[in-house]
Amino acid sequence: MIEVKSVGSSSSLHQKVLERTSQSLNTDDNAPSFVSRVGDAIKDVAESQNISGDITKAYELGEETDLAKVMVTQQVSSLGFQMTLNIRNKVLSAYKDIMNMPV
Repeated sequence: MIEVKSVGSSSSLHQKVLERTSQSLNTDDNAPSFVSRVGDAIKDVAESQNISGDITKAYELGEETDLAKVMVTQQVSSLGFQMTLNIRNKVLSAYKDIMNMPV
């Protein structure tokens, strides 16, 4: 048979859960914000696209002879851009869902 614990022990458990929740919700002031992380990610994708464009141009001019390097750089750039678009679409979808919620 299952024993029923006293109410006092459940309130201490409740208190522990509240303490851990508040600790996990406390944000570190030195931690980067969501906006700065997204901005950094966009800068990284833009840099990847610029590098891809430069390597492609160098290949077209005959300066770069490694076709595999050119193709891999283009694929990395393309995947980064697709990931950025997917994140944007998810954020817009979440925003629309929130805006359509009844108050």
